[in-house]
Amino acid sequence: MTTRAKKTQKARLTVTVDPHLVRAANEAVARGRTSSLSAWVNAALTDHVAKERRLVALDEAIAAHEARNGKITDEEVAAQWRADRRNAIKIGTRGKGRKARRAA
Repeated sequence: MTTRAKKTQKARLTVTVDPHLVRAANEAVARGRTSSLSAWVNAALTDHVAKERRLVALDEAIAAHEARNGKITDEEVAAQWRADRRNAIKIGTRGKGRKARRAA
């Protein structure tokens, strides 16, 4: 059995964008990285929608956490930042690690 992807209805859109973005999109088309300027813009908008949804979900998660535990303070954020830095696995330092920094 063969199945075909259902073609979705597209909406025509007129927008004004920065020239360097149009050049970048047209270069992507010329290199075969996308089928058309419209496809490139559609992909960019799809990525932006996904990012916005993640940010909304993060806002909601923080709000729920703060509703249960109280507002996250600047001190808590700073302490977590320090802990994250302390526990981070550093890659690609090529001699610029802790020993190299101490010698500087």
